[in-house]
Amino acid sequence: MIASIDTSLIDWSRAQFALTAIYHWLFVPLTLGLGIIQAIMETIYYRTGKEFWKTTAQFWMRIFGINFAIGVATGLILEFEFGTNWSNYSWFVGDIFGAPLAIEGVLAFFMEATFIAVMFFGWNKVSKKFHLASTWLTIAGATISALWILVANAWMQNPVGMEFNPDTGRSEMVDFFAVALSPVAVNKFLHTVLSAWILGAIVVLGISSWYLLKKRHREFALASIKVSAIFGLVATVLTAWTGDGSAYQVAQKQPMKLAAMESLYKGGNGVGLVGVGVLSHKDAYDDATDPFVFKIELPKLLSFFAQRDLNGYVPGIEELIKGGYTMPDGQIALSAQEKIERGKQAIAAFGEYRKELDKPQSERDVEAMKQADATLKANFQYFGYGYIKNPTDLIPPVAPTFYAFRVMVIFGGLFLVLFIVAVWASVKGKFENMRWLQNICVWSIPIVYIASQCGWAVAELGRQPWAIQDTLPLNAAVSKLAPSSVQITFFLFLILFTILLIAELSIMFKTIKKGPAVSTTE
Repeated sequence: MIASIDTSLIDWSRAQFALTAIYHWLFVPLTLGLGIIQAIMETIYYRTGKEFWKTTAQFWMRIFGINFAIGVATGLILEFEFGTNWSNYSWFVGDIFGAPLAIEGVLAFFMEATFIAVMFFGWNKVSKKFHLASTWLTIAGATISALWILVANAWMQNPVGMEFNPDTGRSEMVDFFAVALSPVAVNKFLHTVLSAWILGAIVVLGISSWYLLKKRHREFALASIKVSAIFGLVATVLTAWTGDGSAYQVAQKQPMKLAAMESLYKGGNGVGLVGVGVLSHKDAYDDATDPFVFKIELPKLLSFFAQRDLNGYVPGIEELIKGGYTMPDGQIALSAQEKIERGKQAIAAFGEYRKELDKPQSERDVEAMKQADATLKANFQYFGYGYIKNPTDLIPPVAPTFYAFRVMVIFGGLFLVLFIVAVWASVKGKFENMRWLQNICVWSIPIVYIASQCGWAVAELGRQPWAIQDTLPLNAAVSKLAPSSVQITFFLFLILFTILLIAELSIMFKTIKKGPAVSTTE
């Protein structure tokens, strides 16, 4: 069945899922980041009693609401696509992957649905304390929603806490806490949410700077800049810290992704980290072509980040394909071809087990079933490799992963500098007169969205060809559909999402142009 699947079906299914995810991620980070900022502003209002801060919080709440509504719509479509486009995936691991999504729906959506109405419409109907609590609980609900989505995604990157049941042909959860609290899940949640806080801070900083450039709402703009700049600076420092943890987890759990992120074809000890570089065309992973036309390398830093040792060994793409190197646990790494062969053994053993299981109980060869089960368990960690046709299929798209990673990191460094300057200028009372800084803040809004999208591009492109790392490749996860049906829905979604995006931007721009409901000092 796998061999008969049209590769264009996989490509179009991937494209449709990527399209939905890209649009969805335009809305989610602003929800997470702006939500915290507006809650901070309402907290200041609660503590000071100044109506100015109430007006300020209400304005950013309106921006939050516009963004939140469309983010929910795209997120629902994204979840449905697991069943429509990736039904084999949903069948194989639905018991595990579905658990975090169910918790997200029951807990997070319940919190958001309960308290968001109070947050928007309860200003004059409930006490200030209850309204403030409703605001924070709404944002907590959105963050908890992100938590369980990211737990599910982290499990795809590092499948833990499961066992394969040959009787049902499905993977089943055996340790919920291993899934929810794996180091990959914890780092992914913290890094992703903190990066969303950066985006929210940049948006507030940019819109507020636009008001200063237009000489409007001066007091509102300067107050919003001070809050967002300090918040953004803290978020950026924490994001860098969690980014280091995420990179370490990638090195341990997904070494091929790390090799693609660094365009590291030939590994070794004391490997340097490429700061910036331009890639050359490389015909094969093991040819003698230098993968770089130009690069600036920081000596031994990749070894340090990957192994916490300046002279630590980091395998490159060639070593990961050919095997033979010593892994941190002392074992000798198998070659990709050996993993493929062991994966085929696991699939064959599963087939033998199922053949006996399908017979009437009195006719089953119990010993043959035990032998098949033992072979399956011994090789299950390579199960997914059995669907891989060629070792080179295990190499993710290197150039997009390499460049996306650098765009994310370099812009992240620039945002750190921007927040430091913004905090200094705001505290010293100089921001209002620094038009060059205000212009940079405005133009940082599209840049932070690019950096945010690049972060997800690294995470998802770098783990190709896997739907579930080492366990289920895309060609075994996809639904058996006509490619034309996926193509049609791809373009329908493209049109629909674009219309929604244009509508959201139109409403948001009108709201920004109108400004706070009550004019502040001009």
